[in-house]
Amino acid sequence: MSGFDRTAEYVSHHSEEEGKKMRKTIWVIFWVLLAVTTVEVSLGLVWKEMGLAWNFVKITFLVLTLVKAYYIVAYYMHLKHEYKNFIYMVALPYIVLIVYLIVMLLVEGVYINEVDVLK
Repeated sequence: MSGFDRTAEYVSHHSEEEGKKMRKTIWVIFWVLLAVTTVEVSLGLVWKEMGLAWNFVKITFLVLTLVKAYYIVAYYMHLKHEYKNFIYMVALPYIVLIVYLIVMLLVEGVYINEVDVLK
C-alpha cells in the first residue's frame, strides 16, 4: 500500500519555488503573446502608410501567427513538457491536413485557369 503514496513526489514538484518559476514563465509568455499581437494589429493598421508590400505583410502575419500558435500550444496547452511521441501524435493529423490543403489548393488553382467558366 505504501507504494501508492506519492506525497513526497508531489511535494517535490509542487513547491513554492516551482510555483514562482511557473508563474514567471506564464507571465513571460503572456507578454510575448501581447507583443506579437500588438505588432500584428499595428502592422495591419499602418502598412499602407509605411509603404510596405502586401506580400511582405502577408508573410509577416503568417510567421507571427505561427509564433503565437507555438507559444499557446507549447505552454498553455502544456505540450512543451510532454513526451515527444505524444507531441508527434497530436501534431501529425494537423500536418497531414495542411499538406492535403496545399495540394488541393494547387490542383484547383491550376485547373481553374484551364476551364472557361463562362461557357
